[in-house]
Amino acid sequence: MRLVLTGGGTGGHIYPALAIGREAAEKQPGTELLYIGTSKGLESRIVPSQGIPFESVEISGFRRSMSMQNVRTVVRFLQAFRRSKELLRRYKPDIVVGTGGYVCGPVVFAASRLGIPTLIHEQNVVPGLTNKFLSRYASAVAVSFADSLPHFARVGNAKHAGNPVASMVAKADKKKGFASLGLAPGTPFVLAVGGSRGAKAVNEAIMEMLPGFAGLGEVHLVFVTGERYYEEAQTRLAGLPAELSKRVRALSYVHNMPEVLAAASLIVSRAGASSLAEITSLGVPSVLIPSPNVTNNHQQPNAESLASAGAAVMILEKDLNGESLLASVSSIMRDPARRERMAAASRGLGMPEAAETIYEQMLQAIRASKRRR
Repeated sequence: MRLVLTGGGTGGHIYPALAIGREAAEKQPGTELLYIGTSKGLESRIVPSQGIPFESVEISGFRRSMSMQNVRTVVRFLQAFRRSKELLRRYKPDIVVGTGGYVCGPVVFAASRLGIPTLIHEQNVVPGLTNKFLSRYASAVAVSFADSLPHFARVGNAKHAGNPVASMVAKADKKKGFASLGLAPGTPFVLAVGGSRGAKAVNEAIMEMLPGFAGLGEVHLVFVTGERYYEEAQTRLAGLPAELSKRVRALSYVHNMPEVLAAASLIVSRAGASSLAEITSLGVPSVLIPSPNVTNNHQQPNAESLASAGAAVMILEKDLNGESLLASVSSIMRDPARRERMAAASRGLGMPEAAETIYEQMLQAIRASKRRR
């Protein structure tokens, strides 16, 4: 198979694309991959580090208000469209897969104009503008949440497939997670993380929660601060009573997140699509604090989807403080039966076979295209 992947801007778009590429390469040894992104996006660093050939086009997003910037965006789109057609004609892929971000627009649209089968993957409950636009031209659409399907009601081949990132973490070894933290296997602990860069509001609530956390017996807290907040957190944690200090560990970043997540009793987290795919793939209960600082507030519907299924408790950032966070964490950690019900609900939402499902969808699109020729 010759496969073009495209998606960029954030890891939430990039890692699903890489997971799809990895699945195709495993299923068909000798598969050739090409990734098309932007030179300024995170993908320009992540993708080459994975040994995957990378080409770039330049594109920017539309402003929601009338602006000269939108005129420049149209010009860039047309230029990126022409550049994408050149790359696709040269590479001759069997299919093009887009996972979101502005760069998908010209690449997937160019593929559709050239008669190349296309598949787009939507990670969030509420689709982004790019995927909404592309769904009119895509051969197939895969979504992470069943709640997304009504947004693609006019697409003939739309499927609830899950997030392919889930397939990468499903077999994580919890024993390695405990060992990396220096904890005995089976130690109950809450993993609190505000995203790879940390989140000030989440960190502050965790700090405010700590005096009350002392009452949770033998429960430990692993607090992932983000690098920019790590020194400040360490300074504040130094003032904790010795008995509590033994049960609280601050880390700037976790490099083996799937293993640590697999070992966790409960996670306090933002509600990014890839994070939720990992959480549900491993069946971990969660307290979700959706970020209000993302496009279209898309994390809140993500969190609501888990909360309505009983897999999570949601706290909006406007309601977040040490008291509200402690109340949620305590009620779950003090009630093993409830925690197990939440874990079961989380596992019920998990789709560790997502990458394989999307791979099969790709094959269907390729076969359908060949029949039409």
